[in-house]
Amino acid sequence: MVLTFPPSTAPAGLAADPVLRSTDLFRSIDPGAAAALAAEFEPVRAERGTVLFTEGDPGDRLYIVLSGKVKLSRRSRDGREGLMALLGPTDHFGDFELLDGGPRVAAATVVSDARLAVLPKPVLDRWVALHPHVAEQLLRVIARGIRGHRAAVDDRLFSDVPGRVASRLIQLAQRFGVAEGGATRVVHDLTQSELAQFVGASRESVNKVLADYAGRGWLRLEHKCVVILDNAPLARRAQHGRRR
Repeated sequence: MVLTFPPSTAPAGLAADPVLRSTDLFRSIDPGAAAALAAEFEPVRAERGTVLFTEGDPGDRLYIVLSGKVKLSRRSRDGREGLMALLGPTDHFGDFELLDGGPRVAAATVVSDARLAVLPKPVLDRWVALHPHVAEQLLRVIARGIRGHRAAVDDRLFSDVPGRVASRLIQLAQRFGVAEGGATRVVHDLTQSELAQFVGASRESVNKVLADYAGRGWLRLEHKCVVILDNAPLARRAQHGRRR
């Protein structure tokens, strides 16, 4: 595991970091308190493949992604990995366990070289005790995360594989897409296996669906990237994929 604290960047330097200050945690917090809270975060750099924590580890830190991507995943009893979420700049993770005191319920792994802001649990506990509005905002953030996870579970339960592929592509485009002419370039940085885990299907099944969508002219496949050429049919397929 490669985690580095940039020597030229003092933690207080994060007080003015625009990405950190634009995260959900800092909404509805007055500017003075927001700057003071941001200064408590530690800057960390992590290379692709770095495991930040695994299932069962103590929940002792809150993480916010400043750049790069991080995946959250779980393993079944037979060792199969399921990718729960792909996170990018302004996304946070590791917060749920800080409140209930339990162990990590998922593993966090860096997908592309990342800069992170990390807040140790004792610091967060102190802020929550002294600043009730921070606690309220943290609860709102966690509630939104739970809603998002519930939607993902519903997708897996009630959608067929082509529908789930379309739904995941739309989600990735909304989160990481960049306009390119009349298309949307989505650099997800996932391997074929990871993308299949994200959909919740076999790699062969997902690749077959992607090839079909490419053949229809809806998208173009590139290395760890999808270029969406026509979003409308994908959106319709995601909706129609729901089992009645």
